[in-house]
Amino acid sequence: MEKTLVFIKPDGVERGLVGTVLARFEQRGITVKRLELKQLTEAEVDAHYQEHLERDFYPNLKRYIMSGPIVVMVLAADNVIAIVRKMVGVTNSAEAEPGTIRGDYALTTQNNIIHASDSVASAEREMANFFG
Repeated sequence: MEKTLVFIKPDGVERGLVGTVLARFEQRGITVKRLELKQLTEAEVDAHYQEHLERDFYPNLKRYIMSGPIVVMVLAADNVIAIVRKMVGVTNSAEAEPGTIRGDYALTTQNNIIHASDSVASAEREMANFFG
């Protein structure tokens, strides 16, 4: 059984979408293995977004991710990374298909409700960052 890391970003938590998003995964048959409401530290944000540290947009991204709590979770199912990525939709909310989480709920590319690991390697690194 494959595992992946997903988190509902501060805008999703603030808008009360945690239960709605979680229900979509559960209704699909995906198992929640870990779940935690968490206010990220600077070190956690930097570790998670290590590939973006030098990018121009990173300071705004960091400020946004630290603006409120997130709900971080480990999900499991066969082929869960691909399934979750399809359910989440593309990063740019204007291009996200209706029926995806971002297509149905995201307002902007930055405030796009949710993060999902994009590969096995990323999932392993991200799960270790958040849950040891």
